[in-house]
Amino acid sequence: MRRNAGLFVAISLLSGFGSSAMSLVAGIWILDLTRSTGLAALVGLCVYAPVLAGPWLGGLLDRAPRRALVIAVNLLLAAALLALLAVRGPGQTWVIFAVSCAYGVSYVLIDAGETALLPSALSPTDLGDVNGWRSSAHEGMKLVAPLAGAGLYAWHGGHAVAVLSAAMPLLVAVLYLAVRLNRTPPERPTRRHRGLRAGLAVLLGQRTIRVPVVLAAVSIAMSGFTTAAVYAVVVTELRLPTTFLGVLASAQGAGSILGGLVVGRLLTRRGPAAVGVAGTVLFAVGCLARCLPWWPATVAGAVVAGIGLPWTLVAAVTAVQTHSPAALLGRVAATANTAMFGPLVLAIPLGSAAVHFGGRPPLIAAAVLCLTAAVTLRPPRPRQPEASAPLVIVGS
Repeated sequence: MRRNAGLFVAISLLSGFGSSAMSLVAGIWILDLTRSTGLAALVGLCVYAPVLAGPWLGGLLDRAPRRALVIAVNLLLAAALLALLAVRGPGQTWVIFAVSCAYGVSYVLIDAGETALLPSALSPTDLGDVNGWRSSAHEGMKLVAPLAGAGLYAWHGGHAVAVLSAAMPLLVAVLYLAVRLNRTPPERPTRRHRGLRAGLAVLLGQRTIRVPVVLAAVSIAMSGFTTAAVYAVVVTELRLPTTFLGVLASAQGAGSILGGLVVGRLLTRRGPAAVGVAGTVLFAVGCLARCLPWWPATVAGAVVAGIGLPWTLVAAVTAVQTHSPAALLGRVAATANTAMFGPLVLAIPLGSAAVHFGGRPPLIAAAVLCLTAAVTLRPPRPRQPEASAPLVIVGS
């Protein structure tokens, strides 16, 4: 267990570093080439849009050997990143967009592939801990990699960042070869298991999976919905410099690292549904704290929200791993990713429009929606056995 757990955490560190560095540099690169902020912003859409195809892409993971497919995707991603060496001027901007789309497709396949591989490499009792450690590793890279990528870009340009980022999936592919799959590989899907509806039926049909996934979807969508609101609160309401947003990002990242380290124990004690509810409530509290007209409360709110978000995500991923049929695990994992991250495509622009009413109303609306979801979907309390009446012996 320790060997495989260490390998999966290392995989998260490497993949998180490469993706975080390149996602920032791609936008900066396009901005430098075209001087267009609109085109630079489209990079994010290219990365996130493929998640909508998750149910279809996940079917590949159930038809082919999962480890071999994940390794192949990492190798193809490395090749795609090296194609950025052809970018010399504004005429090759389309290459950056194409590579960003390739990154998005690889996210869907690799995330779902890792979710499907973990139960074959770890015992069910260890899944929650390792998922939490992976989340902390990935969030930790979000604090380090963008700064490293931006610094390397300023020093040697986008080509150097492309080479560094391409090295990461190559190393990840090597680590996947070292993972020991001790458990029996999953059976191939039968004709009854095929098709888009198979994964969706499992996701919607089992409450143990559906509830954590819905809670994660609500929390993640509201994190995108409130992005513009946080900007408005910092700049307009609190009248702080825009650089303070970096402080909030670091505070939320620190909270996410802490949340990932402790979520495994909570999952063992309380289960995915209860942890998902707790994470959703914490995110709502973080939104409300950021409404207060005091900058320390805003920082504290970012930390609390940072703890809550990975709780909802790790709870959902663990529920998918432990309650999905083995033959459908890849498809269910990819469909769950679409359900959790797909709403961001609408939530972010809606939040940008809602901020015209001020920074605090969107934050309050997000908190209300999260609390409503938490109350509605909270797991029922187990019934206590009724106390039996004392036996009275009447003597003659």
